[in-house]
Amino acid sequence: SSGMARVAARLNQFRTMFGIGKPASLLSATECLPGSDSPARDLPGPDAKHFVKSTSLWGPWAEGTQTIMIGMGCFWCSEALFAKMDGIHSSQVGYAGGVTKNPSYQDICTGRSNHNEVTRLVYDPTVLPLEGILKIFWETHDPTTPNQQGNDRGTQYRSGIYYFDEEQKQTAERTAVAYQRALEESGISRKICTEILPAPQFWMAEEYHQQYDFKPGSRQYCGLRPLGVGFPKM
Repeated sequence: SSGMARVAARLNQFRTMFGIGKPASLLSATECLPGSDSPARDLPGPDAKHFVKSTSLWGPWAEGTQTIMIGMGCFWCSEALFAKMDGIHSSQVGYAGGVTKNPSYQDICTGRSNHNEVTRLVYDPTVLPLEGILKIFWETHDPTTPNQQGNDRGTQYRSGIYYFDEEQKQTAERTAVAYQRALEESGISRKICTEILPAPQFWMAEEYHQQYDFKPGSRQYCGLRPLGVGFPKM
């Protein structure tokens, strides 16, 4: 049942803290779980609506909107930063960048899928330009810790920006350089390890993960560890 799955997911969240028993880095494709030809259980239905915006989770979305995917630790925490913002048309959490087909949250938590926990943002660039999204991205997590965000450890917590066109790529790279400089000027010498890659296939996460922090009964978990350095004006 979805209730049991929710309990199992929460237990997995606790078990996977500190990375106990999980690979410390990405695996070869042959070492990863193969996955399934069938969709994972408990996915949102085809007509599912965003809990905050009441827009579609699956699309199609409003004309003129664009899409970006980001990974910055626990996807409950990252989606919560953006889901209510003006200019965000819809948001979804899911899995991307790995090998396992139709992955479940349980697959992700083994560390043997190579997938990242990601938030997919559908936004109106005339209201909220990508630079505004990435300002929040850089300021609200630690992009210098490989495969880790706070106590959450494992490859599913790596920092990443996954772009859909060349303009998004250039914006991501430009903001990364600017934030690296801001860190150095603040006395932080660690290098940003955020991966900036073409958007891979997005696998929707289970319904109970979507807009988690806004739903009754959520446990208001936040694993993000910002460095306290503001994004510079560009």
